[in-house]
Amino acid sequence: MLVGEKVNLRALEPTDLDNCLRWINDREVTRYLLMGRWPTSRKAEEAWLERQVKGEDPSNKVLVIEAKDGTYLGNIGLHHIDYISGFAELGIVIGRKDYWGQGYGTDAARTLLRFAFQNLRLRKVILRVFGSNIRAQKCYAKLGFKEVGRLKAHILRDGKYEDEIIMEVFAEEFTG
Repeated sequence: MLVGEKVNLRALEPTDLDNCLRWINDREVTRYLLMGRWPTSRKAEEAWLERQVKGEDPSNKVLVIEAKDGTYLGNIGLHHIDYISGFAELGIVIGRKDYWGQGYGTDAARTLLRFAFQNLRLRKVILRVFGSNIRAQKCYAKLGFKEVGRLKAHILRDGKYEDEIIMEVFAEEFTG
């Protein structure tokens, strides 16, 4: 378990399926997720969860975000981990809407980045974010991320094309 100020990060468990499935199929929750298409079937989500629990892909580490009282808030992960070049891609989703905008995502990202830089010895972490997701961009900037690229009108979402912003933070620039 990784311990933050507001959250703890723990391994996924098979009992997390119902929350994962509910959130991945909630259009408001997944509005800013860049991966996948929805809805997702129970069978597909169960297969994904099983792969995560078994750790079948060492280049992906997905963890549960829990509030200090044990409330399951969402998931966070490092994806496409390249141990040779020393980088990974950060992904996060807070499924509990009643916890949005209260710093839980920032603390979860800070906690995982600390682990990535101190324990995994990564040099940098990158992420991709919608141009319209200003709240997330501000969160990432607080942690030291900087915009390094913008793909104009790149992702079709809700009938319109959105910019995709690429951000990165190097270990020495991390402000966590």
